[in-house]
Parts: sequence; C-alpha cells; structure tokens
Amino acid sequence: MSEESDLCLSVDLGTGGPKVGLVTLDGEVLAYEVHHVMTNYENDGGATQDAEEWWTIITEATKRLLVTSKIAASRVRAVAVTGQYASTVPVDVNGVPTGPCLTWLDTRGGRYSRQAVGGPFLGYNARKVLQFVRKTGGAPSTAGADPIGQMLTLKHEQPDVVAATRWFMEPVDYLTMRFSGLASATHASRLASWMTDNRHLTTYEYDQQLLEMVGLDAKFLPPLLPFGSIVGNVTPSVADELGIARDAVVISGIPDLHAAAIGSGGTNLYETHLALSTTSWICCPVPKKKTDINHSIASVPGLTNDSYLVINSQDTGAKALEWLQGVLAGSGTVMNFDEMTTLAATAPPGANGVLFTPWLTGERSPVDNKKLRAGFTNLSVTSTTADLVRAVMEGVAANSAWLFKYVEKFAGRTLSPIRLLGGGAQSTLWCQIYADTLGRDVEQVPQPLLAQMRGVALLASVALKRRRLHEVTGQSAGVTFEPSASAADLYRARAAQLPSLYARDKKWARKHPNPRH
Repeated sequence: MSEESDLCLSVDLGTGGPKVGLVTLDGEVLAYEVHHVMTNYENDGGATQDAEEWWTIITEATKRLLVTSKIAASRVRAVAVTGQYASTVPVDVNGVPTGPCLTWLDTRGGRYSRQAVGGPFLGYNARKVLQFVRKTGGAPSTAGADPIGQMLTLKHEQPDVVAATRWFMEPVDYLTMRFSGLASATHASRLASWMTDNRHLTTYEYDQQLLEMVGLDAKFLPPLLPFGSIVGNVTPSVADELGIARDAVVISGIPDLHAAAIGSGGTNLYETHLALSTTSWICCPVPKKKTDINHSIASVPGLTNDSYLVINSQDTGAKALEWLQGVLAGSGTVMNFDEMTTLAATAPPGANGVLFTPWLTGERSPVDNKKLRAGFTNLSVTSTTADLVRAVMEGVAANSAWLFKYVEKFAGRTLSPIRLLGGGAQSTLWCQIYADTLGRDVEQVPQPLLAQMRGVALLASVALKRRRLHEVTGQSAGVTFEPSASAADLYRARAAQLPSLYARDKKWARKHPNPRH
C-alpha cells in the first residue's frame, strides 16, 4: 500500500459508541479509536443517547488520529458514516440536535403505533399492515421501537422539541449532515421507517398514503438520494477544524447492515455474513423484495439501486457476554474479553448442561416479543463461572441457529460459508461454536471488529469511481472454521430446545413483566 494513498475518514456508530478510523480506499484500516457512550434508560420505556456527544467524540478522535498516526490530513479524500439504525435524532435547520436520540431500544411510542396500525392480526390491523408489507417489505413495530414510534412519541409528548425541529433523522444521516451541512437520506438509511415504496428503488420520495396512515408529515423527513451518493463536500468549518481538505467528499450514510455486507466481502447474491455485535443478524444479498412476516425477516433496499438485502434482527448478540462481565465483576475487577473466552474454553461443549437464553432486551427474529427476557436453565451447585460464560456464548449461537433455518428457507437455498464479523467474532472459540451450532463452515472476517469501517471506505471508493462494487468480493477472506463432528449432535440438540424454552418464558414474561417495559 502506498504511503500516499487516498483515505476515507470512516465512522461506525454502534449502539455502544462510535469507532473512528482512517481507512484506505482499498479497505486497509491504518488507525482507529473505539469509544463508548451511555444509553439512558427510563422506566417508561425510554432509551436515549446524546447525539451531540457523538459528534464531539468523533471530531476529537479524528484530530487525535491525524496527529498520533502522523498521517497527512490532505490524504483524507472522503468521509463516510455507518452505524445503528431504527433510531431518531431530531435536528434543527443546521443539523444541530434539538433533543436526544431516541434509539431502537426506545418503546415509548408503542401505544401510538398500536393506535395507528394495531389490531387482531398478529397484533396488527390486517388491511393496514398489508399495505405496509406490500410496499415496504415490513411494517411499523407495535412496540414502538422504530422511527414511526419515535416520531409519534415526539409529536404527542414533546411538542417543544418538534417546534424546534426541521428534520427527523437516522443517526447515520444526522452525522452525514454534520459533516456536509446538507440533509439527505436513502431508501437504505430510512429502511426502518417503513415510509418508502421499496418496489421502486429509483423513486426518491416518501409514500404519502403510508405517512397519512400513521399521522406523520413528510416535511420532517430528509430528501432521498440514491444509495452510495456523494452528498457534497465537507463544510469549510468542519474541514478547517479537522485539518482536512475542503474538497473532501461526504458519502450518503448507510446502516451497519449494508456496511457489514461490503466489509465482509459479501456483495454478490447469497454471499452471507452474520454479525456478532451488540445485536446480531444474518444477511445476504437477494434479487427481489420479499417478506416472511411470521419470523420478522424481509428483504430491504440493498447495495445498489436495484437490489435487496435480507434483514432480520436479534436484539442481543455479543452484548450478552458484556452483560455477564459486569454481573460477574460486581464491584470488583472486570475480566476482559480474552480472559472471558479463555475461561469459557475450560468448560466442555454443552457447558456441563447449563443453557442460556439471550433475550436480555426481548427479541425480534425469528419471534417478535419485546417482553421476553433472558435466563439460565439447569444450574446446579456444581456449575462454575466457566460454565456460565460458555453457556452465554453457546446460547447466543443457538439463538442464531434458530433464526438461520428460517433465513435459509427465505433465501431458498443452503447458505455457506457464513462470514462472521463484529466484536464477538474476535474469539476463535466463539467462531468454532458457531460452526458447530450452524453446521456450516464459518469464516472469521479479518479484523472483525472493524468490518463496517472497512465497508464504508470501500463504498467511498465505489462512489469515487475507484472500483466497482462487485470487485469487493473476496477481498476479506479470513480463517475458516469447519463444523466438528464430535460436537455437532450436541449443539443441534441444544439449539432445538430454544422454541420450547421460548414457549415457557413468554408465559412467564406475560405474567411477570419487567418494570422497564
């Protein structure tokens, strides 16, 4: 790699906080920082983050990276943002937040969404939900955990915020506006708003009929652009503050789903990746729009303006291990990730009979139940800390396997290999557990924690016409883990237990709701 190669300033805004990196347009991460932010939970279902804090962290990290890495700021030719979606940042005409970000965990809008589209058909008014599914591929969450529920919460409960607001923006579009000064969105970045007719991806407008159905005004929604567009140049004030060139371009923001597909090298049809991040999902490009409403799987606007990606969501992925870290630490020393996974390796496959269901914040796919909660099963006085850690890792993998069988049915074919990325994929033990549980070859993407940062840099290179999207395939080949014959039967049997555990636990959750619902 040339020492003078052009760079992308890549931002990956996860739920846990932003990663900021300097990445070549060939996808090589030269320097990066990882930061954490707090989610503020309220007893009424609120779950918010400070969007201004994101911006401060990102700008300060960028300045530090340019100094400590001794990389010439003039090499930064593009800025691209990926990250969490299904969240809402209210901003003024200048893109400055008028209130906190309502994250995808915020359920305060549930009652307003149910008033708008609720009914007896799987919790929906059949006539209304079928209009949404037919046009968008999905439908508003009756739990309120999406931009429709969030915007309705602001409309009904925070009119002072609405009065000061020009745009309701997804986090990636908000950050794109902070860099460029221009409001924009794409079919992809607004996928969880369920407000675009995704049968026609080159129609860049919101669907007025769907907006009227839920009582929202299109004037608050940013203009739509094609996926992978150059929005504009970095504003002079931001360029000068960061020290980068004023003619550096800003690429339209994309969800982490799309960045993961590109960063994993899975850009061709049916090339599959599995994200083991705070949340988890299984995704591949598919040729047409389709919906499995029973298991919350759909195809949504994809990596080009005429293609789709499979979307689904499991609310707790590697976050389950982070949760256990804190529980085990109490007020003492927290084991780090490597220590946790090393300890887990001392327990045998099957964790000496201990099972873990990872539904810490409810679930979306293959079942949609926000009241559901996690738990250990089959604990005994002989259960060890190693058993608990391994059980968490195995439980998360089993949950993915439960979803995976429906994803393969959705795709209409066997999906293999599975490219594993995200913070949890840094563990070779977890990769092997996934291979054994899925019964498929699992490929550990290189630098799995940074896959999305690599993905948006590669998208920037496509936008700048340095390469074509299909040329990304195969760039991220990693270590392959094959299913172990000795463990396969055990893991298949344990994964098969999840539906019965779900049937048990959903009854408990209904009778004994968590106070944070």
